Amino acid sequence: MKTISLCMIVKDEEEILEQCLRSVESVCDEIIILDTGSKDNTKAIASSYTSKVYDFEWIEDFSAARNKAFSYATKDFIMWLDADDILLPEDMEKLKELKKELHDGIDAVSMYYHTAFDEQGNPTFKYRRNRLVKRSNQFKWFGVVHEYLQVGGNIIPSQIAVTHRKYEKNNTSNKGDRNLKIYERQLEKGKAFTPRDMFYYANELKDHGRIDEAITYYQRFLNTKQGWVEDEIRACIYMADCFKAKQESDKELEALLQTLKFDLPRPEVSCRVGDHFKENGLFKKANIWYALALTLEPENDSGFTNTAFSTWYPHLQMCYCNWQLGNKKDAYHNHVITKKYNPTNSQVLHNEKFFQRLDKEELK
Repeated sequence: MKTISLCMIVKDEEEILEQCLRSVESVCDEIIILDTGSKDNTKAIASSYTSKVYDFEWIEDFSAARNKAFSYATKDFIMWLDADDILLPEDMEKLKELKKELHDGIDAVSMYYHTAFDEQGNPTFKYRRNRLVKRSNQFKWFGVVHEYLQVGGNIIPSQIAVTHRKYEKNNTSNKGDRNLKIYERQLEKGKAFTPRDMFYYANELKDHGRIDEAITYYQRFLNTKQGWVEDEIRACIYMADCFKAKQESDKELEALLQTLKFDLPRPEVSCRVGDHFKENGLFKKANIWYALALTLEPENDSGFTNTAFSTWYPHLQMCYCNWQLGNKKDAYHNHVITKKYNPTNSQVLHNEKFFQRLDKEELK
C-alpha cells in the first residue's frame, strides 16, 4: 500500500488545529507541520500528533512556505490541508479506500472543497482542488498569496470532499487584511501581477469595500485574455456584485451577460439575470432565465458550483413570478419543489403559510 505525508503550514491555530489533525491522522503515515511564527499553543498541539514540527520564517510568500513543507515529506504521496479544514467521517472512509488503490501511475488526485453550507449543513458551494500528489514528481506551489499547486500527468478526480470550517479567532488577528496587504506590498515593490494575481487582488479589493478599484482590476484581468475560463466567469459575476453594490443595475446585467463570451451560462448567472427582470416586474422574462438555470449541467465539475442556483432557488423565484402572472397552480408547484430542497428556508416557510390559507382545489 502506498504511503501518505500530510503537509500543513500554520500560525496561531490553537483553536482549530486539533480538530483538523484528529480528522485525518489515521490515514496519514507522516504528518509535517511548518509553523510560521505562532505565539499561542499551536506548536504544542502539533507536537502531540507528530515529531516533525518545523519553524519557518514568514516572508509573506505562501508558496515558499508550502514548498518548504513539501520538501520535508518522505512518503509516496503528499496531501495538504489548512488548519480550518477537516475530513468528515464519510470522506475519511473514502480516503482510506483510495489509499488502497494508489499506484505509481497516478500523479495527482483532486478532491471537492466544500466552503459554504445551508441550514442543515449541506454543502452549497464547492469546487475541486488537487489535494494529493505523487512526491517524486516534485510539483511546486506558485503565488505569494492565493497560491496554487501546479500539477500535470494523470490526475484522478475523486468523490472525497474536504470541508472548510470558517471560524473567528478569539485572539486579535489581522488575517482579514493580510492578503490585501501582501498584494499591495508587492505593488509597492514594483512586482508585476500575473493575470491570476489581478483576479485575486480584485477579489480582495471587493471584499474590503474598495468597489471601484475592484472593477478596474477585474477589467484588467479580463483584458489579458489569459485567465482560466472559470476565473473569467467569476470575474464577471463579481464585477456584477460590485455594480449591484453601486446600485447600477444595467451595468450589473451587462457584467452577467459578459460571461456568455466565455462559455455557456452558469446557473448562477441565469438566476441573477432572472432576478434583474423579476425586480423590474418583467416576470415572463424572469421565468425564462430561471427555467434555463434548471436545465444547465456543467460538462465537468472542475469549476465553482453553488448548488442552490440549479435546485431550489429558481423554483422559489418562479413561485413568485408565476403568482404575479396569475399562474396559481404553477406557483404552488414551484413551492412544493422548493420545500423538498430547502424546507427550513424563511421564505419557503412564509410561502407555506400563505398557501395553507388558500383553497387547495384551485391549486391542483
